[in-house]
Amino acid sequence: MIARPRPAEPPRFAAERQQRIAQALREHGRVEVAQLAAEYAVSEDTVRRDLRQLAARGLVQKTHGGAVALHATVLPTAQRAGVLTGAKRAIALAGAQHVQANDTLFIDGGTTTLSLVQALKSADAPRPLTVITHSLDVALAVSDEPQIRLVLAGGDWLPAPRIFVGEAALATVRAHRADIAFLGACALHPRAGLTAHDAQEAAIKRAMVEGAARRIVLTDATKLDVVAPSAVASLQELDLVVSDAQPAWLRAAVKVERI
Repeated sequence: MIARPRPAEPPRFAAERQQRIAQALREHGRVEVAQLAAEYAVSEDTVRRDLRQLAARGLVQKTHGGAVALHATVLPTAQRAGVLTGAKRAIALAGAQHVQANDTLFIDGGTTTLSLVQALKSADAPRPLTVITHSLDVALAVSDEPQIRLVLAGGDWLPAPRIFVGEAALATVRAHRADIAFLGACALHPRAGLTAHDAQEAAIKRAMVEGAARRIVLTDATKLDVVAPSAVASLQELDLVVSDAQPAWLRAAVKVERI
């Protein structure tokens, strides 16, 4: 008689159950309340509470009878701005602690890097600084700071992420060197590394990686274990990842600072 493998035991704690639900959403795109309740041996009200908490973290969108995965990585900037705002603010504050007076910074596009800029505008932030960016929002945020020298890498306008790309923007970034490159993450994966949705956006990120003494990625948990089509950098090329999560695969490859 062939022994059959024992089924996995239902998770005992809410955090573990929510982690499994999030994994199911990544694999299948949607989940149903009744099915999860039966699988985890809990009430449907418990599952609905789990889904509400995952929705509050920006990981799912609740539907009638279940939920669908919220792929925040591909939302336009205006929509992403409202996802996980508290986590992004905390990540940005932690990233700002690595900046010193007289630093030159590459600052990538994205809502988390924009939060970093807001942190660097505080009264006790280090000065002077040089900021080199291809993000219109980052540039506008520092344009009124007298002790921040701004270099805007202008070029072809990419509306969804609100950044400039193309040869002109790339040439500006390549002409400079920085103490730190602060990179946003479209996606971060154990094998694929740091990737981006647009090839031109990836080229700018890659130029920042190549031109910086330190490479710091600011990312929330929604971008982890995800792959986008355009390669940027391997995990080994990164010096630090600041995030609200630190899965084992990430800790094994790069230094992680968890907020």
